[in-house]
Amino acid sequence: MGQGLAGALLGGFLLAVGPSPALAGKANDTLVYASDSEPENLSPYHNSLREGVILSRNVWDTLLYRDPKTGQQQPMLATAWTWVDPLTLDLTIRDGVTFHNGDPLTPEDVAFTFNYVLTPEAKIVTKSNVDWMKSTEVTGPHSVRIHLKAPFPAALDYLAGPTPILPAAYFKKVGLDGFSKAPVGTGPYRIVSTASGKGVKMARNDAYWPGSPIGKAKIGKLEFRVIPDGDSRMAELMTGGVDWIWRVPTDQADQLKRDPTLTVLSAETMRVGFLQFDVQGRAQENSPLKDVRVRQAIAYAIDRKAMVDNLVRGGSRVMNALCFIEQFGCTDEGVPVYSYDPAKARALLKEAGYANGIDLDLAAYRERDYAEAVIGYLRAVGIRVRLNYLRFAAFRDAVRGGKVSIAYQTWGSYSIDDVSAFTPVFFGGGDDDVTRDPTVIAELKAGDTSIDPALRKAKYAEALKRIAAQAYALPMFSYPSNYAFTADLSFTAQADEIPRFYAASWK
Repeated sequence: MGQGLAGALLGGFLLAVGPSPALAGKANDTLVYASDSEPENLSPYHNSLREGVILSRNVWDTLLYRDPKTGQQQPMLATAWTWVDPLTLDLTIRDGVTFHNGDPLTPEDVAFTFNYVLTPEAKIVTKSNVDWMKSTEVTGPHSVRIHLKAPFPAALDYLAGPTPILPAAYFKKVGLDGFSKAPVGTGPYRIVSTASGKGVKMARNDAYWPGSPIGKAKIGKLEFRVIPDGDSRMAELMTGGVDWIWRVPTDQADQLKRDPTLTVLSAETMRVGFLQFDVQGRAQENSPLKDVRVRQAIAYAIDRKAMVDNLVRGGSRVMNALCFIEQFGCTDEGVPVYSYDPAKARALLKEAGYANGIDLDLAAYRERDYAEAVIGYLRAVGIRVRLNYLRFAAFRDAVRGGKVSIAYQTWGSYSIDDVSAFTPVFFGGGDDDVTRDPTVIAELKAGDTSIDPALRKAKYAEALKRIAAQAYALPMFSYPSNYAFTADLSFTAQADEIPRFYAASWK
């Protein structure tokens, strides 16, 4: 990095971040990583923020493990599995695994976890991750049986992702609140302390079970720090306060590449940004968004390709279907495409009776510059938009509560390579479905539950076409992720947007 850039950054930001304790880095065997947001609850079932997913993958284990290189399922906490029939899955639970508090892993922990998260009292955040299950029973000293509500071909993908196993006895003793403050898992790192608004400190689980497909963590200590301001995160990286940051804006990432003490990686991820519209008109009396022509006008007004080329970059792609295009069942064939056409946008507004423009609100929780770019495009065609920038938990509750006209959503599908982890979350009739189109709900349910891959693809395609034709939402683009970290660190980025810190090592 040139001294001019470094000096400008340091001079402008050091006063903001203050002095940092020299705890990060190779010398202290402590990998400190920073991000802009923190999950509202550390229980992996009670947040959907990507930062929570990262913690989950480093602290908790799942029954199966999906190899990111091959995509194949491997044994993890389950050593074997057998489909008895399309509604019944038998699994053998590994012996000799202990939770971080010393309790042994048993089939009872598996059954408790899955039965608990299905109860209304659990109030989990993303119900679609588990509501394909009907119940789980213990069938022997080392075995469980999962009963499904309907056939669900993606079941094994979910058992390798957003379904970690909780310690039954401990969870029952401390409850959800106590568990969030002092979480316990079986994974390669154990949580040693938490501080709301500041972060989480972890230590290597030296008793981690042998034979795990991910192996024992190589770095002794791991610390997650919450630093909301991007400039402050960069300054901390440059001064050695943290070792690893991500979501670095592309222009800054290009500049950081010139610093020999840092490594910068860029990769497209499965995350997709999209605008979700208040189709039912709950957020505003006589909402213009109840008219499909207004929603289509918004779609035509935004130059998504220009945003990708000039703002997002990093390998991102425009998405025309509401899913990540590489997922099974995701297709944009036959899906209406909204090319940038501000004249058509104005004509549609006039046709809908809004020749003088309209006033709306837009809520967002990350990448404020992306949301502001959208607002600029809409203003150019007469759609005046007020930005409401929120923390994620408040954003999610406002959208679900019908208090948001346009929501700038992003979704990473919990890194599951199946469209069932994306589109049905927002259009399958669950908590995040603000549209409630019975036709779309039925098509997605048919796609989720059919054991015929061709039929699954056909049903998903029908749903995606209808979502686009009615402009219930506007897919924007896939998200890249720019990672910047100390050159002392050996770290590999994956397209599933999961930093595997347990696999990182010092050079």
